[in-house]
Amino acid sequence: MTRADIAVIGGGIAGAASCVALLQRGVRPVWIAPAPTPGRDRIGETLSPAANTILADLGLARLLARPMHRAANTSFSAWGSDQLVERNAIVHLEGPGTVLDRAGFEADLFTAALQRGVTHIDRAIHHAVENDGKWKLTFANGKSRVFPFVLDCTGRSSTLAITQGKRHRTDQLVAAHCFLRQTDMDVEPTPATLIEATENGWWYAALLPDSRMVVSYFSDPDLLPSGISRDFKTWSSLVAQTRHIARWIDSAGFTLHDLPILASAGTTWMTPISGQNWAAVGDAAAAFDPLSSHGMTTALWMARQASHAICAARKGQTDALASYDAAVKKGIDDFLVQRQKIYQQETRFCQSLFWQRRHGKHPET
Repeated sequence: MTRADIAVIGGGIAGAASCVALLQRGVRPVWIAPAPTPGRDRIGETLSPAANTILADLGLARLLARPMHRAANTSFSAWGSDQLVERNAIVHLEGPGTVLDRAGFEADLFTAALQRGVTHIDRAIHHAVENDGKWKLTFANGKSRVFPFVLDCTGRSSTLAITQGKRHRTDQLVAAHCFLRQTDMDVEPTPATLIEATENGWWYAALLPDSRMVVSYFSDPDLLPSGISRDFKTWSSLVAQTRHIARWIDSAGFTLHDLPILASAGTTWMTPISGQNWAAVGDAAAAFDPLSSHGMTTALWMARQASHAICAARKGQTDALASYDAAVKKGIDDFLVQRQKIYQQETRFCQSLFWQRRHGKHPET
């Protein structure tokens, strides 16, 4: 194990996986990130089957065997039709994905990185400044350190990457989400996920491993009902307008109690994604529309690829980081094509501004 002058900034899946991947290659980075908040709910809990191989490569396959997670065997969707269509993971060659206890999974990743010997600084980065080819990282408490190379895993804020390039955006998608607890304990809910397209956006609901249900509504800021995050009547009325989501909530014995939390969910990416003394991983490089269900898997993939590129560059492969940049850009291009194909499958709401924007018939805001 060699001590490298590499800083990984930012926690979450991208930061922890990047540390594990570097440590696996004999490099001990300095990880600058606050420890995860225990029990903090995070939207985004579906891990695609493609993540299984990546976690195995990182020596982390055992994390998915924890009883806090469940296999994503069954999903339903009403997309392009009023009819609810069932899909079963048995038809996928890669097997089922995983519905995570997201907070538990991130805590396990954090622990795995610490157990492998990463040097951890429990601080957030206030800002990053490049000078003479090195990075001065200033913490929230005013102290600072200098590193020759930094891996940006700071999520959508892209703390370092934003100083080196440009952020691109295809939409302003936001998510309004809340977590429901079952009130009728005589009902055994189906462990499934459900997607439903509606006039001004689309809905997602899933039964979580801890028996709660997460419900999310995705739309554009200018199309959200006024006061949706402040007025319970507005939120509950919006949920009641759905055909399948509302029926599942009621039949499974759940009840709305809380107001939704709003979060950015748009598709964004940086150019460039890496340079001679830095690289971005996860949402700091590219954040995808949640419709893809590939956000966490992509973060794991980027962590593995970036660590390989960094180590190759240290051995003299001058084009290693440029190859990483090109690979991520190709992934973004492929995603944008697939995203448009999926949205174009929904034709029932052709007069809606939300769907016109995603069909390319109206400029997205």
